Amino acid sequence: MLIRVPERPFTRMRDLDFKHVFHPSDFSDASEIAYEHALKIALAGEITLTVAHVNPTPIDRGSFPSTRNKLIHWRLIPPDGPVPDDISNGLRVKKIQLTDPDPVQAIVRRLVEKPACLIVLANSRQDIRPRWVNKAVSEPIARDSYTKTLFLPHGVRGFVDHDTGNATLRRVLIAVDREPDPQQAIYTAVKLADLLGCPRGVRFTKVHIGNTFNAPEPQLPEDKRWSWTSTVRRGDVVNEILSVATNMLADLIVLTTQGHDGFLDALRGSTTERILRAANCPVLAVPA
Repeated sequence: MLIRVPERPFTRMRDLDFKHVFHPSDFSDASEIAYEHALKIALAGEITLTVAHVNPTPIDRGSFPSTRNKLIHWRLIPPDGPVPDDISNGLRVKKIQLTDPDPVQAIVRRLVEKPACLIVLANSRQDIRPRWVNKAVSEPIARDSYTKTLFLPHGVRGFVDHDTGNATLRRVLIAVDREPDPQQAIYTAVKLADLLGCPRGVRFTKVHIGNTFNAPEPQLPEDKRWSWTSTVRRGDVVNEILSVATNMLADLIVLTTQGHDGFLDALRGSTTERILRAANCPVLAVPA
């Protein structure tokens, strides 16, 4: 489906890395919130949004979330008649069914065949049973596809307003260390903020857990729209990151992930996985 939407003057797609956003959905309320975030990101420019559902047997395509209804709800297009002529940006939405008893394997295979720049999906709490299968789904997808992933934890509304579609990204926490290198996480966080075009700018807070003399000094973009602060904490990495996020009312936590030492380690529970289980805001995991 191809829908034309109004151009955002602050968006320059040639400067951005997001060309294909992938959203796995089980049609739950939690998935709807993740879908709204995926759609908002895709709306910023000529980005392909793929919405995928996995089921052992084919389902009615009417079960998929309606892009047109959502754009009408956000008052971006009229409820009746053609889309206005004063539009120049395109949004391409693909809805696919994957018939497989294992949603993780089906989605990872799809991402291997047609890679995405960003995955956006809902993440269940540890004591919440995902609707797809009786095991974790979102974390293995992110781990096995090795793709930048925006997680929407269960019960979190996120930074996209449900009624208006406006982005409310104001405060971003970026966890930094010397290993893995946080530069890609900083780059991705700034690009996401630029893509969303938040009119009041964004305050980024770099958080290092450890000693001040070991804190990394990554390059920061020079842009008057962004402000930067740094803090160093001692103690448990997960507890301290979550404490800073709570105190600053973070809208997003950004983490650099690397292999089984830091990226959703299913064997012992990595830093990223533990933060996902307790975060009160979206979490963006960026592979090193």
